[in-house]
Formats: sequence, structure tokens, C-alpha cells
Amino acid sequence: MSASTARRPGAKAASPSGGVDPLSANGRHDYRIELRWTGAAGGFRSYEDFDRTHRIAAPGKPSLTTSSDPAFLGVPELWNPEDMLVAALSSCHMLSYLACCARARIEVLDYSDEARGTMVEDGKGGGRFTEVVLEPRVVIADAVRLDHARRLHGTAHRVCFIANSVNFDVIHNPEVVAR
Repeated sequence: MSASTARRPGAKAASPSGGVDPLSANGRHDYRIELRWTGAAGGFRSYEDFDRTHRIAAPGKPSLTTSSDPAFLGVPELWNPEDMLVAALSSCHMLSYLACCARARIEVLDYSDEARGTMVEDGKGGGRFTEVVLEPRVVIADAVRLDHARRLHGTAHRVCFIANSVNFDVIHNPEVVAR
């Protein structure tokens, strides 16, 4: 088990064409999105009245229609910022882990995760995440490499850009088996 509260600046350098340069020479990577909310078309007068639905887009990628958590009067069927934060941590850990395994020449056959996050309201209209728990289940090809494959979750956690950018614990409880 591991937890991280380290912070690391990260960003993607814009290429002359306005896109993103994935091979930035200086190690800086900048990310850009556009958010559009059009829910005020009919106006609103109270917290309960306004539409929380909005669209998020990034250059060259499909847009997402998102909302707030249903606890805050959002649309339950849509992704919300809290879901996306947990998903970002899970996805980044997986990609970091797969990269570590590739470098160690460990063949990964399958990877899944059932991540969960805990956010606590502060009673003043705000709140914060207190932890995210990742439960990755990994299948590798070679049983001889199981211990190494398990240890690589710690390495993946230490190099995960997103985990290094949050101020709460990111715990990983991996299960690694061989087939």
C-alpha cells in the first residue's frame, strides 16, 4: 500500500501549429480545454433553478457533456468533476504501471481497476477529497515475475503525474496474478 501527497508541476508545450507537442524538449507539457455552459438561456433565480449541464472540449477530441454530482442537483447519468478526478487517477496509475512493466519486460495480459474516491463536505459550502483508493487487478504472463510486477505498482504510483498533483492520499491495493 502506498499514499502520496507530493506535488509536481506538469504541463504540455504548445506546438507552432497550436496543438500539443508530446516530445517537449524542456519537460513541460501544457493542456488546454474549453468549457461551455449555456444553462442560463431561461434565466435562474436560485441555487435549485440553474442547469448544471455543460460541455468540455479539447482540440481534436470528442467533447463531453458533464454535470454536477446528483447530490448537488446534477444529472446522475452524466460524468461530473468528482468522477473525472477519480478516473484521472485510475487511468494515470494504469498508464504509469504499464510503462513500468514494459520497461521491465513484464508482459501484462489484462488490467482492470475499481477505483473509489471519498469527498467530505466542510459544512460551509465547500469540501475536499480525503482519499482515492485504486484496486487494480492485473494479469501477467509469467508467474516468476509476480513479485516484481507487484512492486512496480509502487514505482507507478511515484511517477504518476496526477497522483503527484493532488493533496490527498492515493492508495493502491493491487492484485497481481499470472495466467
